Amino acid sequence: MAACLRFTRRVWKSFLDNQGHDHRCFANLKILNAKPGLLEASIKIEPYNLNRVGTAHGGYIMSLTDTLGSLAVATKGQYMTGVSVDIGTSFVKPAGRVGDELIAKATVTGIGKSLAYTKVDFFNAKGQLAAYGYHTKYVGKSAGHENDVKFSEDGESVVEGKDLPCD
Repeated sequence: MAACLRFTRRVWKSFLDNQGHDHRCFANLKILNAKPGLLEASIKIEPYNLNRVGTAHGGYIMSLTDTLGSLAVATKGQYMTGVSVDIGTSFVKPAGRVGDELIAKATVTGIGKSLAYTKVDFFNAKGQLAAYGYHTKYVGKSAGHENDVKFSEDGESVVEGKDLPCD
């Protein structure tokens, strides 16, 4: 398994271990792939993720934009992924119904000393673009954590920092 994927899964595990929102709402999120600046994930839509008309609730997609934007920052080697400054999501088509797999691709579009910018595209079970979002994060105080790493350009190996297992 590539170092970037291993690291990003370890960061995700720390989100879940916190026993907060992500643990309660996205326990079945699967990180499929991670390369520096790119995250691919899937999540099965559950009954508690629905709106009144029986499709995935917009708030669910919005919250996933937040979490997946954060995990995209992790693909750049940051263990602590900062705090939200601005977030938004546009809805294009229904994201799915109970049991459907929602696929997401999160990308870091820019990262500096203070801010990170991400975008997240969501695809329904038919492969159609269901929604897209953006997420700006303040990362100024989160960089430099003892668990931060630097990856090779392809994300296959850690070139600086500790390459730890994802448990």
